[in-house]
Amino acid sequence: MTRLPTGFEVLEPFVENWALEGSANRANRRSTSTEAERSAFFEAGKPLLVPALALLDAKPLAEYDAGEQRLMNLCLSLAHIAQAVEVQGSDEASHTPHREAMRITRAPADV
Repeated sequence: MTRLPTGFEVLEPFVENWALEGSANRANRRSTSTEAERSAFFEAGKPLLVPALALLDAKPLAEYDAGEQRLMNLCLSLAHIAQAVEVQGSDEASHTPHREAMRITRAPADV
């Protein structure tokens, strides 16, 4: 069963853990994920980000089907982990306690 739009099948293994609703849930997943999990998702998702956004930008958010909404949630999760992978790398774990002290309660993406 395909849970994503055609062309994004390579991201299917990441749907369960990364296609999360809500910024707080995505931030929590970033904090509780391993470096290997973040890297695997990032490497799979990075080359598909531009085509994913092109597909998603072609229609209003309110008209997304379930697969497109999952793809959007994956893109939003990818944004959460990009800094962890590209900037913080192995130092990501030392930043996790600071994120716990500054919890996300709502974000523009949650509207």
